Amino acid sequence: MQPRRRRFVALVAALLLAATTLGSCVPAPPLTVTVVLSGLHRPWDLAFTPGGGMVFTEKAGAIRIRMPGSGEVRTLADPVDAIVMDEGGMMGVAVDPAFSSNRRIYTCFLSNADGAPDVRVVRWRMNEGITTLTDRTDIVTGMPVSSGRHSGCRPRFGPDGRLWIGTGDAAMPTVPQSPTSLGGKVLRVDTDGAGVPGNAPAPFDPRIYTYGHRNVQGIAFTPGGRAYSIEHGTGRDDELNRLVAGANYGWDPRPLSGPMFYDESRPMTDTARHPGARTAVWSSGDPTIAPSGGAFISGSRWEEWDGALAMAVLKDHHLRVLKLDGAGAKVTTQWTSITDQGRLRVAVMYPANGSLYIATDEDPGRILRVRPS
Repeated sequence: MQPRRRRFVALVAALLLAATTLGSCVPAPPLTVTVVLSGLHRPWDLAFTPGGGMVFTEKAGAIRIRMPGSGEVRTLADPVDAIVMDEGGMMGVAVDPAFSSNRRIYTCFLSNADGAPDVRVVRWRMNEGITTLTDRTDIVTGMPVSSGRHSGCRPRFGPDGRLWIGTGDAAMPTVPQSPTSLGGKVLRVDTDGAGVPGNAPAPFDPRIYTYGHRNVQGIAFTPGGRAYSIEHGTGRDDELNRLVAGANYGWDPRPLSGPMFYDESRPMTDTARHPGARTAVWSSGDPTIAPSGGAFISGSRWEEWDGALAMAVLKDHHLRVLKLDGAGAKVTTQWTSITDQGRLRVAVMYPANGSLYIATDEDPGRILRVRPS
């Protein structure tokens, strides 16, 4: 081989290696996308019961289930106090890990039950006939609301058996850094809504795990138990954050001087103002893409995506998949996929069949099943 040709081949090889490291030349697995449900009113979240029932929420207020086998859709509840204000409405849902014995599910929604609106988490019991929800218990109340903007609210059970809840700051300047407000936080509670050992220390409310967040849209856990939050940025810097008990993630929209207002010119992670704030594992930069609910993918059939985080993306209308390094501290590879289905609200892994389920933020909206071909 001539020296000039050897240099050219070496240069191409180096460029391919660099591109692979950045993720632009690592192919996504071929996918099969199937519409499972359609004609829905802005589906917001979904979860599965042990028997294969798909419980899902619609922003306008309904909690529904798609029955296994028949595919019949039933309305389980449509609480009269669930209201829609801007970004708030009926939002997240989680199924209790002990559902087979206690039949409990949990939803998070904007409510006017106490007159002034708040965001709250409600525990329900599904009856044996799978026709209704009973035994309503409001286990966490008082999450702040202003116009309905930045309402959160995604509950997820962690490997520790605790209920983790990502909340929004209600676009209120003092909320994210407040040790007593439940807004702009990740909460970690038991199934009665009480704080648990290992959360942020006093003077923080015992239910608070982390603080200094803007609008947490997703919580996801690796198979090894690492916890991450997916968060909306301002005009820039959506974030993926590794959650550590008691940590400050640096969002502080209070102005540096003058009258108090919600200052969105502040950086998402203000390390100048809060030197100990934890920086993001991944950031969108400028512009934002609005990632929402996500889940870690598992299964060798997913090829390069096995172990990666899949995030539904609202503003940029796609699925963003992030591969983390062994320490879970930085993104080594990322992909953009499913770009033809509109705004994507949440991605949920169903281990029983190894598929990823995605809800689209549309009216009419859909729930999609995504499998490696």
